[in-house]
Amino acid sequence: MPKQFTYRGHTLEQLKGLSMDEFILLLPSRHRRSLQRGLTTEQRILLENIRTARQAMDKGQSVIIKTHARDMVILPEMVGNTILLHNGKEFVSVEITQQMIGHYLGEYAITNRPVKHGQPGIGASRSSMYVPLK
Repeated sequence: MPKQFTYRGHTLEQLKGLSMDEFILLLPSRHRRSLQRGLTTEQRILLENIRTARQAMDKGQSVIIKTHARDMVILPEMVGNTILLHNGKEFVSVEITQQMIGHYLGEYAITNRPVKHGQPGIGASRSSMYVPLK
């Protein structure tokens, strides 16, 4: 039997039953302070879109949510949604799971790619001008 998910001793169903103020008290201080200061306009729009998407999913429709709000804390009501999150260049698909609760959305859309160095060629560096071309 798989281990049941809990966040600070609360199951997902219990977390969904908590009010926003009660859930905020469970978060670490940085996330708690961020939410207590209030949601930005972008975050508020994201939360409204998630709530309308939840209603549409109950009717059997699929809704894509796009956002730039990387600083939004993942709340229990977001679990199960797929969000297209902007990483500075493109939108990255992020599936929200219960283990992500309490983290920032931006943690799941990496903004830089790993450097992949290729063969030296013309223009790679000053020293590459002396590498014979095949």
